[in-house]
Amino acid sequence: MPVRRLPTLLLVVPLALVASHGSHSNAAERDDAAWLRQRGTLLFEDAFDREEDGTRAAAIGNGWTSATADRVPDKKQSDLDGGVLKVVSAAEAGHQAHIHHDAGFADGGAIVRFRLPGLAPSETLTVGFVDRQCPGVHAGHLCYALVSNKPPRVQLADYKTGVMDLEIRKRREPFLKAREKLPADLEKLLATKTKDLPWQADHEWHELVLVTEGDEMRASLDGRPLGSHRSAGFAHPTKRWFSLLMNPSAWIDDVKVYRVK
Repeated sequence: MPVRRLPTLLLVVPLALVASHGSHSNAAERDDAAWLRQRGTLLFEDAFDREEDGTRAAAIGNGWTSATADRVPDKKQSDLDGGVLKVVSAAEAGHQAHIHHDAGFADGGAIVRFRLPGLAPSETLTVGFVDRQCPGVHAGHLCYALVSNKPPRVQLADYKTGVMDLEIRKRREPFLKAREKLPADLEKLLATKTKDLPWQADHEWHELVLVTEGDEMRASLDGRPLGSHRSAGFAHPTKRWFSLLMNPSAWIDDVKVYRVK
C-alpha cells in the first residue's frame, strides 16, 4: 500500500541492586527488564504467532483493539506475518494507526521488540499508556516514548500534564494552526514535559524497555539504559491501556506488559 507520512500525535546489574531498585537509584545501574520480571506481575504477552482475522487493525486478536480501524474498514493496516505484527498506517484514516490492549497499573511497564522497517523516509513508533477514564485529558493520553529515526531520538513525553491537557491543548491550538511561535510561558512549561534521549537509528530489531515508577519514566534499549525523565503525569495511578502508534510504519515481534504496583 502507498506509504505517506501522517501527522504525529501530539514506545544486568547484581541482584542486590535490583532488590534495592528505587526511584532515586542511579539510572546507569538500572536493569528495568529484570525489575519488571522479578518485582512485577505479567499482565499479558503476545508473540503474534497466528493469523489475523479480517482486514481491520482490530482483527489482530488476543485482546488487541484499535481506536482508528473503523475509519477505514476497507484498508488493511496490520498483517501478522511469520510471528511479526507489521503495521502500516492508512493515510485515508487521517491518523496514525493506534492499537491498544488492556493493562492496569500505577508502577510497571513494557518490554517491546520492534523494528522501524524503512518503508518511509521518516518513521516513529510510539509506545506508552492511556486512561480513557481520566478527565481533563484528550483521549486519555498519559505518557509515551516516541522512537523515531528523523530525528534519531527516543523522546519521553508526559502528555497528561503537557500537550494533551485540555486547557493547554485549547490554548496551544490557535498558535499551531497559524504556525506561530507559542507564548514564552507555554513554551517553557511544555519544555519541562519531554526529554530527548539519543539513539543510533537504523532498520534492525531492537528491544525497548519502558517503565514508570512514581513520577519517573525510564527507557532502555537492547539492555542499555538510555535515560529517564520526571514529570507529574507519569505518576497517574491507573495506566488502563498499553498503547502502540505507528507513524506511518513499524514492526512488532514481541510484547510483555507488567504491573509492579
